[in-house]
Amino acid sequence: MRRLFAGRTLIVGVLAALTLSACGSGEPEATATGGSGGLEKTALTIGVVAVPDAAPIQIALDRGFFKEEGLDVKISVEVGGAAATPKLVAGQLDAMLGNYVALFLAQQAGAGKFKVVADSYQAAPDNFVIMAKGDNAAINTAADLAGKKIAVNTLNAIGTLAVTATAKVAGVTINEKEQYVAMPLPEMGAALETGTVDAIWVAEPFISANAKAGAKKVADSMAGPLENFPIAGWVMTDKFTSENPKTVAAFQRALRKAQNLAASDRKVVEEALPKYTKIDAATAAVIALGTYSTSLSEARLQRVADTLTEYGMIPAGFDVKALMAPAAPAQ
Repeated sequence: MRRLFAGRTLIVGVLAALTLSACGSGEPEATATGGSGGLEKTALTIGVVAVPDAAPIQIALDRGFFKEEGLDVKISVEVGGAAATPKLVAGQLDAMLGNYVALFLAQQAGAGKFKVVADSYQAAPDNFVIMAKGDNAAINTAADLAGKKIAVNTLNAIGTLAVTATAKVAGVTINEKEQYVAMPLPEMGAALETGTVDAIWVAEPFISANAKAGAKKVADSMAGPLENFPIAGWVMTDKFTSENPKTVAAFQRALRKAQNLAASDRKVVEEALPKYTKIDAATAAVIALGTYSTSLSEARLQRVADTLTEYGMIPAGFDVKALMAPAAPAQ
């Protein structure tokens, strides 16, 4: 456990140097605005990763839900939650789709104070898989990952936890410093082909793309101990939520409509995916999707914290309640 905590000192050193920044101030009550009147801030930049988890933001844009609330929302595509967190802390992003693992680690490290304003995505079978070259006879199951180089999109995030947990069930202990290689998801296929890495951890559309290129599935990283695992939520800084309560409430109301649509109608998600990802319509119609959450659950967040404690990534007693923003009242 001492090694795992020490491996995260870089997060503290980089992020703690940044200053929380947000804009505006306003009355502490969050009420329906019916337009831009009364909002502390109307133009928001939201960091997302180009994977299905972020579909509700695109749905809210397409359906005019943000506009109805007086918000002008723009998407910024990021490499991953761990990489986007410094931008959120620095005020370059007003909100982001944050994977809970990276978020909890940043909070625990003192890199900033954050609020989850809405839940977004929960894993389902084959959403996040470990793949290897199809002709690599040495890697066929998670038990074969011992000593192998494994690509994840960012370190100290959901990918590293998922691979570590999957390998542990197979009797393998991953050497975090020596085995994990951080790289953008679009670059992993080429790295696998050239032998730069032995295995990759990917989500759609990269599962389908790499399968077409000849890669094979080694393991579903969201089976076993991480079955139905909470993946990501919509995150703002504590400072932003306290200084912009009406803006936050407007964002939550718009997003709530989109999350409900995503949860109830797969076709709406399929229509949204090609607009911010490289998932085409044909692929969107057949890929495995996770569950789009319609409420923020303390129990789900606590499961993340308990799992991170189990793997020595944060100490016991992590306060998930401190991360939960109050839900906006219905109009």
